[in-house]
Amino acid sequence: MTLVNGLPSEHVRVFDRGLTYGDGVFRTLLARAGHPLCWPRHYDKLYADCAALGIMCPPEAFLAAEMAELIAETPDCVLKVIVTRGESQRGYAIPEHMEPTRILTAGPAPQYPANYLTDGVRLHLCSTRLAIQPLLAGIKHLNRLENVLARREWTNSEIAEGLMLDMDGNVIEGTMSNLFLLKGKTLHTPDLGRCGVAGVQRERIMDLASRLGMTVRVENLPLARIYDADEVVLCNSIIGVWQVRELLGTCRTYGDRSENSAGRGQILPVLQVNSHSIDQKSGEIWTAQADSQPIHHKSDRLPGKTWQAGKLAARLRSLLDDDCH
Repeated sequence: MTLVNGLPSEHVRVFDRGLTYGDGVFRTLLARAGHPLCWPRHYDKLYADCAALGIMCPPEAFLAAEMAELIAETPDCVLKVIVTRGESQRGYAIPEHMEPTRILTAGPAPQYPANYLTDGVRLHLCSTRLAIQPLLAGIKHLNRLENVLARREWTNSEIAEGLMLDMDGNVIEGTMSNLFLLKGKTLHTPDLGRCGVAGVQRERIMDLASRLGMTVRVENLPLARIYDADEVVLCNSIIGVWQVRELLGTCRTYGDRSENSAGRGQILPVLQVNSHSIDQKSGEIWTAQADSQPIHHKSDRLPGKTWQAGKLAARLRSLLDDDCH
């Protein structure tokens, strides 16, 4: 079931800026037995994200009443709350008076394999990088093309999630999740001050970690820190917490236009490579730009990493369940 501005509908206006520009924000949360989990935290995030973009956030009472209508139909579901800036004519300029559009949907929760909880998950290292834009950092806005491109990189159903880095090679998040590393008794989570989404589940874990005798550090995490971690977990409001049991190895590709090129040594994300373009002996790849000057790509392989069965995810799930309201 879907409500658009409080009325049953599955349609939005073609000039809505959420459709034309991705000009809006959203939250996704679980409802169990008719109760939207952690709704106050989600609304606080929604309100803050709207404020950061200069969008008028609908009052909490409006959204709560509309969620109650949806939950009455499906007490156990995934709720999605979207707020766009509203409707305007062509052009990026924002009209002086805007009426936001609110869209609420309820649908079945995804069914993940049971062994994701018992055995942990496998993680793909994405070549798609997150652009650095501090003005949008932390916001769950409607522009999610980087995540879409990253998710295209694998089709293997045994891989649960992809790990995304920023343009400087720092670990930021999963395509749909936040991330924590455990080293000793300290939880480390990426600094999201330049890019990435600050999720509610991440916030809850940071607030509650002390109950497990752990401290939390928010910092830049180069990829090497993943390999050195005792345990790695992923989290969001739908999956809860997943233990990572394996980070798959991947191929990192460098490219330069010539030996004297100013761009020599740049890391180039590669989504797909035609096997016929690879020299099987050297592993080198050649492509041509519009100016016909070749770019010489060189690849090296980043090793995978496997962790022994960890207990962090189970401990965090128990903690979060006890605190769920």
